Amino acid sequence: MRVKILEHPLVDHKITVLRDRTTASPQFRQLVDELVTLLAYEATRNIRVEPKTVRTPVAEAVGSEIARPRPLVVPILRAGLGMLEGMTRLIPTAEVGFLGMARNEETLDIVTYAERLPEDLTGRQVYVLDPMLATGGTLIESIKFLRARGADHITCICILAAPEGIEALQQGVRGMEDVDLFLAARDERLDEKAYIVPGLGDAGDRLYGVAE
Repeated sequence: MRVKILEHPLVDHKITVLRDRTTASPQFRQLVDELVTLLAYEATRNIRVEPKTVRTPVAEAVGSEIARPRPLVVPILRAGLGMLEGMTRLIPTAEVGFLGMARNEETLDIVTYAERLPEDLTGRQVYVLDPMLATGGTLIESIKFLRARGADHITCICILAAPEGIEALQQGVRGMEDVDLFLAARDERLDEKAYIVPGLGDAGDRLYGVAE
């Protein structure tokens, strides 16, 4: 598995504002959107393209276009939804699927509660969006789910990750080819409740508020 951490002063600045507990949801959502677009630029360097000839006002020119089957963007509900617009802004022709996987906070087991994906993903490049890589369980199960349907290249895009989560993901996808991980930052550790430290809190709650 290839791991790429985006190093850029603008990324560092935006991460710092995200971490601030006083940052309100509207600004938090905007910053996530901006960060994902920066991450997506790097994460799509290997997107598949095919030649295309167009006619300019002067002459013919040979360029490229995104190849078919079109790439699939899969946000992990619900926090991954906050990353969707930033990703599809860069590749608006991509298709979008949804996968609902959550960690039981007591047992830490991963539960699948919703999915809206094609049954056959053979030959598809898939971009999985999940803001936080903590224990790694959600991403591991997501990757296994997608590979079982035939996806042959999976790129995970996260904002923050704990070292324990990265290690767990590497072990969980061992033997699988073409799995990549792109991050805005790698944090220090997980605490006793499996929260990322220093982290930024619950990404879903900070994006959308707490539903009572």
